[in-house]
Amino acid sequence: MRLARVPDLESLQLLLDIAATGSLGAAARLRGISQPAVTGRMRSMETLVGFRLVERGPRGSSLTSSGKLVAEWAADVLAAAAQLQGGVESLRADHNSRLRVAASLTFAEHLLPAWLAELAHRQPDTAVSLSAMNSSEVTAAVLAETVDLGFLEGPTVPRELGSQTVLRDRLLLVVPVGHAWARRRTPVTGDELAATRLVSREPSSGARQALEMALGSRTLAPPLLELSTASAVRAAVSAGAGPAVLSELGVRDDLQRGRLVDVPVSGLDLSRALRAVWPKGRRPQGPARELLAIARR
Repeated sequence: MRLARVPDLESLQLLLDIAATGSLGAAARLRGISQPAVTGRMRSMETLVGFRLVERGPRGSSLTSSGKLVAEWAADVLAAAAQLQGGVESLRADHNSRLRVAASLTFAEHLLPAWLAELAHRQPDTAVSLSAMNSSEVTAAVLAETVDLGFLEGPTVPRELGSQTVLRDRLLLVVPVGHAWARRRTPVTGDELAATRLVSREPSSGARQALEMALGSRTLAPPLLELSTASAVRAAVSAGAGPAVLSELGVRDDLQRGRLVDVPVSGLDLSRALRAVWPKGRRPQGPARELLAIARR
């Protein structure tokens, strides 16, 4: 619907002020603007509607019969606009008081706890819920708009999502201390890695997708074990199950404590981007924007 002859809300309010005060000057003072500005606004409104609204006389200004009708309708319009604004402000306050986040396990276990602690310090009245899931599920949640912001580690981002890299990570080949590769003096090749049955995450996990992309045309051998969390993979490797390829962020503590051994890999780029995602065209606002700023820093 095109409202070609409907004045703006500020002009309608000025019309009511003139009716109430009986003076262009008094209406101007009420609104904190000059009298010529009020006069110009009334002339523009009369041009828009196509008839006179205000008559000026020796005792001040008054509305024409048509102006009085427009003023009656304007009062209803302004009341409805005030109700609309109140509703929008209420919704904005509701959105700013909560934040729903979906994150892949690397983010949820190793990064977001510190980020959310800082967000709580900055915005203590914001209630935050964090759902940990694999990267494919994060993508689905963001597209369905059941969360306000997502964090994922997959190698690609669907074109329906806006994204921003917040951190760089790399995948490491790790083995238990007693594994033959723990004493190996030469790097494992891409062909060897592809042919080795690994302790692995599920196919939709970001780490597994990144490894498969890094291997290129090589076909990854069927997993020795397929587990749904990175912590379960780390525990299985520590227990001697076999090698795994995991995020450096996730295995740093195990490497420092000597529970796992990092084995060099040659000929593969195992670096990757960790990203925040949101529906394309809807830049994060409120607490989501604040969390994104914390993550980027």
